[in-house]
Amino acid sequence: MVTPISGSLDPFAMRACAIVPAYDAENMVGDVVRDLLRVWPERDAIFVVDDGSRDGTASVAREAGARVLVHERNRGKGAALRTGMAAAAAAGFDVAVTVDADGQHPASEAKRLLGVDPDAGALLLGVRDLVRDGAPRANQISNRISNFFLSLFTRRPLADTQCGLRRYPLPLALALGGRDDGYAFEAEIILRAVAAGARLVEVPVRVVYPPESKRVTHFDSVRDPWRIVVRVVKTLALTSGLRSVPLQSVATPAHAREDSPATRPADTHPPTSKPRVEAGANADAG
Repeated sequence: MVTPISGSLDPFAMRACAIVPAYDAENMVGDVVRDLLRVWPERDAIFVVDDGSRDGTASVAREAGARVLVHERNRGKGAALRTGMAAAAAAGFDVAVTVDADGQHPASEAKRLLGVDPDAGALLLGVRDLVRDGAPRANQISNRISNFFLSLFTRRPLADTQCGLRRYPLPLALALGGRDDGYAFEAEIILRAVAAGARLVEVPVRVVYPPESKRVTHFDSVRDPWRIVVRVVKTLALTSGLRSVPLQSVATPAHAREDSPATRPADTHPPTSKPRVEAGANADAG
């Protein structure tokens, strides 16, 4: 069942950050970071993971005020999310809202996820209205395929299994031990959460699809859904048909290059374990 957004809960009850996985996103990531900083309740809480970009994604994100982690090579969205989550957990955050770097997820919607549910241990899944928001038909079809298989295997209806706008409980998300490095990570983590008995909350969200001429996506609407299905089958085998999932100790990824901390503001505290991240020189929250 989809939970309506009421905005009545206190968004400051848990320490929350935003994680933006980014690949060749220099044209949009700066605006995404600045928009998040304007609405976010805590300064220095926006992480960008540059997943081996060939352009200026890292420098643009840094100049906009983000804490930046860099993969030396492109490893995939799942790997970028795990890197960001580990850094955020090391920095003392309880939950992370994941936001795409292409501007599809409005900052106001990301912030609203903070106040939907007071349970910092719940996994909140954004649910889009793809028809209303103008998603390409291929995306609508691929989402239906993914929804069908995950609903079948979890034995519960899931309205949107591909939306990247989510709120992850960091200790649980890392302990679940998701393995996929690509887009299938987001489906895999749902299955592992169900197997672990975690609480899932579906939340309607508004997203923005730019005109096709301006749209940038690395998601292949034919190839990637079937990769998701393959990962689903592997996860079912690993979790004995979702009957159990072994929780893992949290390990810090060793694949992220550290940005220089030289411009970290004096009133912030670097994470206590690698990878370190850089706070932007001008983290303007206004």
